[in-house]
Amino acid sequence: MTKRTGHQDWRWQALWWHHFFLLWTTIDGQTRYSIPEELKQGSVVGNLAKDLGLGLSDIFDRKLRVASEAGEQYFSVDAGKGELVVNDRIDREALCGQSASCVFPLQVVMENPLQLQRIEVEIKDVNDNAPSFLKSDHVIEIAESTVVGVRFPLESAEDPDVGSSGLKTYSLSKDDCFILKVKEIENGRKIPELVLNKSLDREKKAIHNLVLTAVDGGNPAKSGTSKITITVLDFNDNVPLFENTFYKIAVQENIANGSFLIKTKATDIDEGPNGEIEYSLGIHTPPAVLSLFHIDAVTGDIYLKRQLDHEDQASYRLDVSAKDKGFPKMEGHCSVQIDVLDVNDNAPEIVLTSKPASVPEDSRRGTVVALLSVRDLDAGNNGKVRLQLPKSSPFTLKPSFSNNYALVADGPLDRETFSGYNIEITATDSGSPPLSSKKTIPVTITDVNDNPPVFTQPSYNVYLKENGVPGSILYSVSASDLDFGENAKVSYSILDSKVQDVSVSSYVYMNSDNGSIYSMHSFDYEKLKVFQILVQAKDQGSPCLSSNATVHVFILDQNDNAPAVIYPSSAALGSLSHQRMTRSAKAGHLVTKVTAVDADSGHNAWISYRLAEATDSSLFTVNLYTGEVRTKRAVSEQDDSSQRLLIEIKDDGEPVQSSTVTVSIMVEDGLHEPILDLRQKAVEPSKKTGRITLYLILSLASVSVLSLVTFLILAVKCIRSSRSSGSCCMRRSDCDDYKNPNRNLQIQLNTDGPIKYVEVLGGDMLSQSQSFRSCMSPMSEYSDFTLIKPSSTTDFKEVISVLDASLPDSTWTFESQQVSRKHEYSNHHEHLDCKELDERE
Repeated sequence: MTKRTGHQDWRWQALWWHHFFLLWTTIDGQTRYSIPEELKQGSVVGNLAKDLGLGLSDIFDRKLRVASEAGEQYFSVDAGKGELVVNDRIDREALCGQSASCVFPLQVVMENPLQLQRIEVEIKDVNDNAPSFLKSDHVIEIAESTVVGVRFPLESAEDPDVGSSGLKTYSLSKDDCFILKVKEIENGRKIPELVLNKSLDREKKAIHNLVLTAVDGGNPAKSGTSKITITVLDFNDNVPLFENTFYKIAVQENIANGSFLIKTKATDIDEGPNGEIEYSLGIHTPPAVLSLFHIDAVTGDIYLKRQLDHEDQASYRLDVSAKDKGFPKMEGHCSVQIDVLDVNDNAPEIVLTSKPASVPEDSRRGTVVALLSVRDLDAGNNGKVRLQLPKSSPFTLKPSFSNNYALVADGPLDRETFSGYNIEITATDSGSPPLSSKKTIPVTITDVNDNPPVFTQPSYNVYLKENGVPGSILYSVSASDLDFGENAKVSYSILDSKVQDVSVSSYVYMNSDNGSIYSMHSFDYEKLKVFQILVQAKDQGSPCLSSNATVHVFILDQNDNAPAVIYPSSAALGSLSHQRMTRSAKAGHLVTKVTAVDADSGHNAWISYRLAEATDSSLFTVNLYTGEVRTKRAVSEQDDSSQRLLIEIKDDGEPVQSSTVTVSIMVEDGLHEPILDLRQKAVEPSKKTGRITLYLILSLASVSVLSLVTFLILAVKCIRSSRSSGSCCMRRSDCDDYKNPNRNLQIQLNTDGPIKYVEVLGGDMLSQSQSFRSCMSPMSEYSDFTLIKPSSTTDFKEVISVLDASLPDSTWTFESQQVSRKHEYSNHHEHLDCKELDERE
């Protein structure tokens, strides 16, 4: 193989044992190889990888391949060596016919990145075809009166080879009467003519047998022969003569079948049958031409038989013969050239050079999607083509060279909006009228993980009854992802957080596939009322995206705790409670007070007291709501000194839970009131001296003033109230005051004797504390809190510490315990009906 660059001389080098030569050329960046036809399959054309500046690894990595514009794959690339090799038999005559130049264009396609280069392979002719005649035998009749010098055209030989291997010369076997002359016409075609060199004498020799030999210019030369038999005829010595020896006409290719084309005319000066002329197309006219044209035998008019096509053949040359009817027949000849003019009868054709590639949705502008080319078989302006895309398409066409284009991205892509495009490309030529064609290229947009999972709600509220079965489902959250495939697969998890200083994962677990949340164990409302679960939804993309949501779990109270007696304390230990009272007690005398609390909340914690059994049921009564044991009548001398009461304590839950306490009362003469003793103890100054006593006095004075103000406010509210009961409490409108959770904590106490009223308001927003009020019975010497609205545990303890300093020791022990047990926090019991409270009081 020899290489030529720029104006360098050709340098030849022996490459093949059969003496074929290969030529490679690069002109202005264009790579060209030159090979002879009929090379064996697998023959090397040239080192394509080296000439394109590619390494052997690039052949595999970039998927180097060649494509033929003609569609037939005559060449391929040896992936191991990077050489362009012959893939099939190449016949130059079949590819290019009689064309002087035979160039086979190839497209070299490389991927990653997608790139297209054009190379050309020039097919050199070899002398592989011998000249041949259409007929092996040819008979010519010549009148003996024919004058010396008359020429008789003979059948031309055809040699598919071109150049030096094509037809070169003719020779004729030796004959005294005839010699051979060769006439060269347009485009170098050689026509053999038989020339009469000596007058014929039929009586001496009636038949002359000649051999016409056609020789080509190959080395070694090849030849073909035709046998010519000449019959000498007598008389009719005038040949028909045409007015013109050459006719020329141009017609459009879309001329209708049967149209008149041109008129030829010949004359014969003979008379009679010897002067009557009959026209025909030459006997050497190819069958393909005979199928297109027809000549009227009488008039010499030439007509079109079949549709012309400029793209098949742009020009035709006809040999017209005029024969008379004499004996022997005389024959004249002329030539007719018919040029076919192009009309715009071929629509442009769009050809995909490479299959369209899938495009990621985050591709940049200029990303190559596909390579294509356009062609139009028409000539001139009829073959000039322009391409157009829809205006809304996010793609554009970038021209490269020689009607080749690259389809590239020209705008943002979003698979979630459009997962694919059917790009319709319109090709329109410049003919009149213009013709167009369309081709649709499907382009798939591949997904990129650009959308995080989204929960159906930013937060969820779950209400769960306590004492549930461990392992039961609490709730199912759901998240969706707009992406596709692995990018859209969502897994769920619980983010670590603390619930009462314990990891939330010890309370619940989550199914990572469907988002279902399950309990690890049963919940106890009295220990845990509310907690939060921070859940996360994460996709499987790379990198993965996630989003969070909060699940608020509210534990709903169930009536699973019976009331517990906290006073009398001895009863709480399971033994009898012994109480004493004076026999001089009057009706309504407070004997004792039973105090119980219920660990439940709401209706489940509402406690009622009932006297179940008594030694004398007419002597004592128990307040339904306060548990105060009072005398129904004055104690008489006839009443037993030992009275036994069985008090039943029930809550308001469903089912009802209850407990009992037994109180033993000793009726004694001359016994002082214990309450008065307690009051005296409360007001006695402390025996401690020094600064501690001073601090206690100041504290008592402050609390007393605050309690007095509170009592006055309560008195005003009671006066305004229209209630008929004897209980002093706030108005119904004031019952709604608990709804505001944003107040600071305020405590109002009555210090005029034992505390009968306390109001606690507020708390901060974060603790979710609420305001609550207490209502006391005016009949009670000492009353406990009735909680209207729960507050936070932290604020409630502060209240207890304040009350602890103002109540008698023995009383506050029981009262504070009752208050702390009644404290509750539950969002599903946010609103307590004041009317219901009134009825209970």
